[in-house]
Amino acid sequence: SDIISFTLFSSINTKFIPAIFSPNNFSIFFTKKLYFEYYPSLKEGKFLGEKVAEDKEKNTSTFELKLPTNIMFSKVHGDIKLHYLVNESDRQVILITLTPEDILTEGHQTELTTYKGVMISKKDQEKDMFKINLLNMLKK
Repeated sequence: SDIISFTLFSSINTKFIPAIFSPNNFSIFFTKKLYFEYYPSLKEGKFLGEKVAEDKEKNTSTFELKLPTNIMFSKVHGDIKLHYLVNESDRQVILITLTPEDILTEGHQTELTTYKGVMISKKDQEKDMFKINLLNMLKK
């Protein structure tokens, strides 16, 4: 059988570039899955995640792929998701962004600190610490 290949592009969105390099701050497992499993699948035309939009006129589909994320990180900051667009006509996969953008971008620009094992934002330090303490109290 013929392998149909797609070209993988980073988007024009300059926020994607720092966000894509910051995963090392969050999880080595996350980074390995992204580079060695998810990207090759996308290049092979195996689109992962949930289709969230479709434009039949432009022959494009937009997807969100939830990436492996520490449970506590997800509760404090949200799940890490890769957002990408597939252009069937041009056989392109365009990487749009990683979310949550704020913490991922901040993690690329500066070394983040941890509080009780969870990365916290320097900008929203008190808010993040409050969420972590609240979640820990609810566990008891």
